[in-house]
Amino acid sequence: MQRLLFISLSLLLWSCSDKNALKEESYNGYAQGTTFHISYLFQGEAQDRSFAIDSILTSVDKSLSTYDSKSLISQLNAGRGIAIDAHLKEMLHQSQEVYINSNGYFDPTIAPLVQFWGFGPEANNNKDTSLVERILKLTGFERLNYQLATFKLPKGMSLDFNAIAQGYTVDLIAEYLEKEGIHNYMVEVGGEVRCLGENYQGKKWRIGVDKPVEEIDQQDRFQFIIAIDSAALATSGNYRKFWVDSLSGTRYSHTINPKTGWPAKNRLLSASVVAAKASTADAYATAFMAMGLEKSIKYLDSNEGLEVYLIFSDKEGNWQVYQSAGFTKMLVN
Repeated sequence: MQRLLFISLSLLLWSCSDKNALKEESYNGYAQGTTFHISYLFQGEAQDRSFAIDSILTSVDKSLSTYDSKSLISQLNAGRGIAIDAHLKEMLHQSQEVYINSNGYFDPTIAPLVQFWGFGPEANNNKDTSLVERILKLTGFERLNYQLATFKLPKGMSLDFNAIAQGYTVDLIAEYLEKEGIHNYMVEVGGEVRCLGENYQGKKWRIGVDKPVEEIDQQDRFQFIIAIDSAALATSGNYRKFWVDSLSGTRYSHTINPKTGWPAKNRLLSASVVAAKASTADAYATAFMAMGLEKSIKYLDSNEGLEVYLIFSDKEGNWQVYQSAGFTKMLVN
C-alpha cells in the first residue's frame, strides 16, 4: 500500500545513561495537504511510533478527505449510500453540536458553495453569482438523517469537514499518545495544536501564531505567543486563502457564510480559539470568522468553555484586538 505521508524521526536524549530520565521524541512530516509536528517526552527505551501515527493520518484521509476520490466522504458526495465509519460518525456528531450552538454559522453542508467559490477539490470556472441562491437551498445540516444503517445525502447535497477534520486528527493522535502513557506532548497538524503537560524545559508548551498578513516576515512573524497545558488551540483567518476576480478586482475569502452563501465579509481578520479539544477549537474558529466580530463577542458572553483572541480592523482600517480574560492569562510577554 502506498504511504500517503512522509515522516522524519528525530530523537533527543537528555541523558543516555539514565533509563528513568525524560527524553524527547519528535515526528515531522506531510499529511492532509499540510505539515505536522509531534513532540513528546518519555522514559525508558525509545519506541518508533511512526507507523501508528501514519495509520491514524491515513485512516482519517480514507474517511474524510474530499481530495481522495475513493474516500468515504467522496463516495457519499457522489450520491452513494454508505455505512458510516467511526470517523464520519464522530464528525457528524460534533458538527451537529457546533451547528446548533453557533446558530448555523458552522455547517459542513456548505460544500457545494465551497466548490462554487473555488475553494473545493475541483476547479470551478463558473462564477455566475446568480446561482448562489439556488445552491444555498441545497445546504442545511438539519436536513441530514445519519441515524439509519445506510446513510445517503439528499439529492444535490455534499459534505466538507475541512474546517474541523484537522483538529479532529490532532485529537486522535493526542488520545493515542495518552493511551501509550505519555503525559507531556505537543501535537500540531496544519496549525491546529493540542498540548498536555510540559516541554523538555519543564515549562508549558509555547505556541506562536502568525500575524494576519499574506507574506510572513521571519523576523517579526508572531502576533502572539501562548503557553498552554491540557488544552488545544486553532486559528482561522481570511488573509492567505482567497482569490481575486480578475475582472472586478473583488477579493473572495475562503470562509463561506452559511447564511448568505457568499464569502464572509466582516471586520474579522483572524480568530484564535482555545478549547479542551482541537476539533472544538477548529470548528468555532471557523464559525466566528463567519459570524463576524459583534456576533462572536455576543456568543462568547453567554457561552463558557472557549477562550479567544480576535484580530479585527476598525473603521479606519487599523488592527484592533479583542481577547477574553482567560486567553490574556495564557499570553507570554
